Amino acid sequence: MKNDILSLIRSLEGECACGGSHTCTVRDIVIESGAVRRVGEILKRNGFPTDLLIVADKNTLVAAEGIIDSLDGFNIEYKIYDSIRVAEMSHVRELEDIIRGRDMGILSVGTGSVNDPCRLAAARQDKMLCIFATAPSMDGFASYSSPIVDGGFKLSYPAKTPEVIIGDTRILADAPTELKSAGFGDMIAKYVGLVDWQVSHILTGEVWCEKVASLTREATDELVAMADLVTSRDEATAGKIFESLLKTGVGMSFMQNSRPASGSEHIVAHLIECIELRDGKIPNYHGDDVGVCTLEVLKLYSLLAEMPQVKAHAENVDWDEIFDYYGSMRDDVYGMNFPTSVTDGITPELIVGKWDDVRGAIKSVPSYEECLDAMRRAGCKITADDIGKSRRLVDDCIKYSPFMRRRMTLLRLQTMVDM
Repeated sequence: MKNDILSLIRSLEGECACGGSHTCTVRDIVIESGAVRRVGEILKRNGFPTDLLIVADKNTLVAAEGIIDSLDGFNIEYKIYDSIRVAEMSHVRELEDIIRGRDMGILSVGTGSVNDPCRLAAARQDKMLCIFATAPSMDGFASYSSPIVDGGFKLSYPAKTPEVIIGDTRILADAPTELKSAGFGDMIAKYVGLVDWQVSHILTGEVWCEKVASLTREATDELVAMADLVTSRDEATAGKIFESLLKTGVGMSFMQNSRPASGSEHIVAHLIECIELRDGKIPNYHGDDVGVCTLEVLKLYSLLAEMPQVKAHAENVDWDEIFDYYGSMRDDVYGMNFPTSVTDGITPELIVGKWDDVRGAIKSVPSYEECLDAMRRAGCKITADDIGKSRRLVDDCIKYSPFMRRRMTLLRLQTMVDM
């Protein structure tokens, strides 16, 4: 599988019809049974320094049994957390303090919340990074960005695509079923992300890359077609699922942002997480919240798609109410919306004139009903109750989340449309 993915990456690199030039810094991808026994060999052939920082939590290190034995010839230091459910800037700073000024590579053993601080610390200190995946639970292994909580506010930072990505199909297949289902929830969200990206292109002229969008769509469709197999312990299936997850990360790397892989649904989930952290609660697995938020957003988008015509108006929202809801995060939200806003230049006349194109973007992806069926077959959580959230919290986060990012989405556009 390694050669297939790398060949795909190389074939898509270079100047593109979208006007950009796509590159991806991944040098090596290994997806095979028993890869955990070859990690040291793989790092050496890719030029990693002999001083190596292993970052993991106690569970991911146990899942990667044998990885330490493979690292003969390396001088190893460890940063092992009890558990990281949320990646925070304090984690990034801890890692930076260890690697600063040293010829040292990073081996991140785990998934999103372990990988994300490593990705940002490695970027800031210009160090080589390898990710060893222990579960197919999210799509960011090959990503360029890191979602990090800083001062209670979650934001995606430009970070580092790893030089090396390794997945042992036996370990991936043996991962807990709830992590596999969470990964499916994170992937099916790409449908909303693609709609939002296209809507922004239609209304703001944001760059839209058909090549990258097609890569994301194909990867998502491939995984949805395997919905019945997601929770199985079959190695071949685990490898194919991991490959699909990697493709969307490559798309993010090509665009150097998260547009190909996330939209309104991720922002809603991020706000839920921030509210829970503020209230002292430990958030769920990222993919669980994202999957449920995807269904919530798709229901709203389907209502918009049913409207053959709209009445539109300039954005007119109660900023005092919005800032009151965000509380301690108000300064961050203010900076996302002032002195200029992502809705600047979007006139009622433009919305009305482009409405058929907006409806076409919504209808270009599977429906709410189709996604609900696939998520059920993949064992995903599908309701607010399933993820332990009150209806009030979910509704409030849907209402206020569009102002959390400087990013045009259909959920933000909804504030300018009479329903």
